[in-house]
Amino acid sequence: MSEQLKFIVQQLNMEPFRKNFNLITFDSLEPMQLLQILNDVLAEIDPKQAMDIREEMPEQTVKRMSSLLGMLKYKPPGNLSDVSSFRQGLVTGSKPVVHPILHWLLQKVPELKKRVYLARFLVKLEVPAEFLQEDVINDTYHQYEELVEGFKTYHKECEHLRSSGFSTAEIRRDINAMEEEKDQLLKRVERLKRRVELVSNHQRMLEQARQLRVEKEREESLTHQKQEQKNQLFQAEQRLLRLQQQLKDLRQAAADAHPESLMKRLEEEIKINSYMVTEKLPKELEGLRRTVQYMQKVSSEPAMGQADLQEMEGKIKEVDSQINQLIEKKMMRNDPMDDKLTLYRQQASIIVRKKESKAEELQEAREELAAAERELKQRSSQGQGSNGEEIIRGDEVNGSVGCSRHTVALDGGDPLQLLLSVAVSRDALLGLHSLLRRTE
Repeated sequence: MSEQLKFIVQQLNMEPFRKNFNLITFDSLEPMQLLQILNDVLAEIDPKQAMDIREEMPEQTVKRMSSLLGMLKYKPPGNLSDVSSFRQGLVTGSKPVVHPILHWLLQKVPELKKRVYLARFLVKLEVPAEFLQEDVINDTYHQYEELVEGFKTYHKECEHLRSSGFSTAEIRRDINAMEEEKDQLLKRVERLKRRVELVSNHQRMLEQARQLRVEKEREESLTHQKQEQKNQLFQAEQRLLRLQQQLKDLRQAAADAHPESLMKRLEEEIKINSYMVTEKLPKELEGLRRTVQYMQKVSSEPAMGQADLQEMEGKIKEVDSQINQLIEKKMMRNDPMDDKLTLYRQQASIIVRKKESKAEELQEAREELAAAERELKQRSSQGQGSNGEEIIRGDEVNGSVGCSRHTVALDGGDPLQLLLSVAVSRDALLGLHSLLRRTE
């Protein structure tokens, strides 16, 4: 309570109140004087409240103050939650009622001023329903609601501009500085013109200087375009090298393609997909679910204080000591069978990690292969021949215009050739497949 009184006295002694109180004089105020102090604070927030409460009936004073406090969303303390006891304390100028109000008001005077200002425009008038049946009153009320919504929009824009960091004084200073700079430049140009007019053939020299400036700007633009084209050419060459390497790998894979090897590769792929579906992906999904549950648990718990942190640190130390005791017991026991099991567990965990890493590499390779297939399909559709054959142009494969064109035709009715095409599109993953199979 003493801290509350100190804060109230300190704020009342500052602008704009300047009451010159101390703790003793403020605590010895009469109930009527205390109510007048409260009314002065409310008048600072809402100028309409400025008056001498001795000229007003107590019931009207309490009604006026209660209405304003309700609009400001003031909530009495827990022991004064009863409306009748709160109003009675406000009528009598009780210190347990008035002091918390003053403390709350003086903490947020600018915010409450803004709230009172907005309430003048945003608190809607209550019009009885029977009056709204008339068309004129109904239309007027709708216009009033539209004006309220428009005020909300304009107020938000005004607040945004105020908080954006722009100041009218700074803008005016910038404008004045730019105007002064403009005047100086104009004077300098006039002086240069007078100096140039004394030179013979100055018009021709000015024209040549103008053309020189235009050509320099054009040279800068062409240099920029040249650099951009060099970058594009470099990217295209790198892309061409990647596509050539992919095409070479696919042709090498298709050279020794046989039904038996294709079936074997498909079986390996089925095993890999089964591992991904039954082991890797469920494990990752379960890990994500545990993470989400942990996050939800953390977000639902209240904020921890210093005492909670100290308690948690104590538990951590206790658990660490228990772990150290168990480790010491295990080292004292020194069972050779446990050592062997530990070695086997380490080897098994290493194999599992290798499998997971190779599965991730396989997934990345599949994504790259899918992207390359989409790009190849797009290029093939662009270079479709008149007879339905896919034509690969030589300038796309070898990077030169003079190379010959290669034609690759695929008969969709031959199952063997269709199987070979599937092997060609997936042969880039064989190395990873066999390595993952060995790790299993």
